[in-house]
Amino acid sequence: MPERAQHRQDSVHTPVPVVRVHQVTSRDSSKDHTFLLANVQFVALCWTQFLAGWNDASTGPLLPRVQAVYNVGFAIVSLIFLMNSVGYVVGSLLNIVLTDKLGFGKTIVLGVSSLLIGYSIQASAPPFPVFVIGFFINGFGIALQGAQSSGYVASYKGRFDPAARMGFLHASYGAGALFAPLVSTQFAQLHRWSFYYMISLALAFTNSLFLSVVFKFKRQEECLAQIGLVQDDDGLPRNEGNKYRQIFRLKALHLLAFFSLVYVGTEVTIGGWIVTFIIQIRGGGKSSGYISTGFFAGIMVGRATLIWLNRKLGERTAIFIYVILAIGLELVVWLVPSLVGSAVAIALVGVLLGPLYPVAMNMARRILPSSLLTGCIGWIAGFGQTGSAILPFLTGVIASRAGIRSLQPLLVGMMALMVVIWAFVPKSRSRSD
Repeated sequence: MPERAQHRQDSVHTPVPVVRVHQVTSRDSSKDHTFLLANVQFVALCWTQFLAGWNDASTGPLLPRVQAVYNVGFAIVSLIFLMNSVGYVVGSLLNIVLTDKLGFGKTIVLGVSSLLIGYSIQASAPPFPVFVIGFFINGFGIALQGAQSSGYVASYKGRFDPAARMGFLHASYGAGALFAPLVSTQFAQLHRWSFYYMISLALAFTNSLFLSVVFKFKRQEECLAQIGLVQDDDGLPRNEGNKYRQIFRLKALHLLAFFSLVYVGTEVTIGGWIVTFIIQIRGGGKSSGYISTGFFAGIMVGRATLIWLNRKLGERTAIFIYVILAIGLELVVWLVPSLVGSAVAIALVGVLLGPLYPVAMNMARRILPSSLLTGCIGWIAGFGQTGSAILPFLTGVIASRAGIRSLQPLLVGMMALMVVIWAFVPKSRSRSD
């Protein structure tokens, strides 16, 4: 009898640890699947930023060829930057209502799909007014996909490390901007120079397919729930006027938007005009387009490798240090008549300016309401993109009168203005916001 009782006890207790092991294994498997899905989503978003960088960095090396083909001067060719920016602003404004009406998944695919139209127009090398319309459409599309991807990553928390991922997301922009000049410089020397946009078209097509398969046109809260994240409730009343009013009354939003305007304007001005400066002032040859590659490579490296230094210095302090050092290097380009020295200094300026944009987005995540974050980021990016038109366009107008030598003092002034604006950006969320 004791043996039977012992056997009965063993039969009761033996399966228990097996069940526990199965439960733990199942839970770990679920976590692994969730983390894998999160990484796939993140790669899809990085691809959108790669395409944005590719788009923005294409223009510089092609600019002298566009001027020659269409027989236009600095002021007229600068309409490229202007129309691209107008499209970006329109996209950033519509992004707010489209996010509510269509949701994240459909809006981001709409943005990428717009690029298919823009690149198709540009690839055919139509008359200049039509060619410029392609830049408007591309600006619209880049605005939508940029706002959605940055807003999505800004919603990360916990083990997903939103600050680091934001840095890598925008490092992908730098990667696209790195490779684009390598390719566009080659096409600028070919008879069928506009076929460069066929490559851009292929990249946009694969991007649209990738986003469609990964996110399945779902809303942001559904996609985040799939990876175990729930959006925070910031306590902001949902019935308090419309979202436009809620967003545009945020003081911190406007400071970040103006900072973005000057930063993006400075970045695009360097990328768009530095090749012309090097050719005309430093006596560079046809391969001078690679200097633009060095600048955007620096942006990528800065965003990917300086994350640890941003944290050690404090992101707010790091911005001041980086911009001041960048001003010093820009003075070298301005005052030292060396082709090699200018090329190296421009690449280092890219490294120092690289972290600025993702840090600004991280700041937005900390000081702006989470329920309005995607709309706010869309406006910061869209308003910032007006800088990509105003400042390069202004540079072109001034260069048509004073010469391209005026580029460097303009860049130094823009960087100094960045320091001033950043000093007024609040460190934490205001109660009034």
